[in-house]
Amino acid sequence: MTSVSVVIPGCNCADTISACLTAIKCIIDQPDSPVCELLFIDDGSKDDSATIAASHGATVLRGGGKGAGAARNMGWRAATCELIWFVDSDCVADEAALDSLLPHFDDSAVGAVGGAYDNGCPDSLIACMIHEEIAARHRAMPVNVDFLASFNVMYRRSVLENLGGFDERYLRGQDAELSFRTLDAGHQLRFEHNSRVAHFHERKLSAYLRAQYRQGYWRAFLHMEHTGRVSGDSYSRLSDHLQPPIALLSLVTLPLLALPSAAWLPLALLASLVALQTPMSWRLLEPAGPRIAACFAALSALRAYWRGIGLAHGAIVKIRGSSRTKPT
Repeated sequence: MTSVSVVIPGCNCADTISACLTAIKCIIDQPDSPVCELLFIDDGSKDDSATIAASHGATVLRGGGKGAGAARNMGWRAATCELIWFVDSDCVADEAALDSLLPHFDDSAVGAVGGAYDNGCPDSLIACMIHEEIAARHRAMPVNVDFLASFNVMYRRSVLENLGGFDERYLRGQDAELSFRTLDAGHQLRFEHNSRVAHFHERKLSAYLRAQYRQGYWRAFLHMEHTGRVSGDSYSRLSDHLQPPIALLSLVTLPLLALPSAAWLPLALLASLVALQTPMSWRLLEPAGPRIAACFAALSALRAYWRGIGLAHGAIVKIRGSSRTKPT
């Protein structure tokens, strides 16, 4: 039987780790479960995350607070099984989440398989907007993909060993970076929509926008070091990647509003940004309803400004050759 090690990185996750591990324990307790070990990597928590994890039977490893990539690397290197299932500490796995991933590994060409989200915060408008967008993107993803996120993903140990695991320089986006290197090494990546984990999405707008700034910052490094992928991938499209620079340009050109002959430029950029919200908002209309779709359009446009500022910051740091360990 194929053996599986579950690796869960976490930092200050006391509010969610109990639900996460309870779900994993239910999977472990199933008859003929392939899970042979459960590891929690405490990445410098200041709360009771490690104590809670230990009380649920997880083997707790102490990380150095170097980020999720470093914590995942510590986990898989300490693991002993041939398949490594990474689950985030703020995710609650469905009972069938693991069973849906495993059949893909019958094909030796497959290096990794990832799954989809459910919504762990259905009572929050912000969380519902975040989730419905992700769900729409996941519904459009094929089985064979060129990008996998790390919230619910399984890798062959041999692939991780050959590639050196996650690039620990990346404090965000290390999952995309590893996906690109896995593909470049000749392995297939697959997406399994039936493997689902409920994610506790952001409930506060301020926290979500700060996270988007950090995403933009690390995307600058990702696309400058892995050129040729800015046009989109299995999860995102060129129109998504265009929004942050367009938003940033609309800010930079705002002073032109004072010049009648040039005022058209910032207005055109703003109109373009608004227009780019239409396709996704339309896709959300039927599954999520008009309220979510309309609110999402406003959220997505606002998000583009935060991503754009982060993107510019990251690009400047990258070009100058400065230390990249800025936003976490």
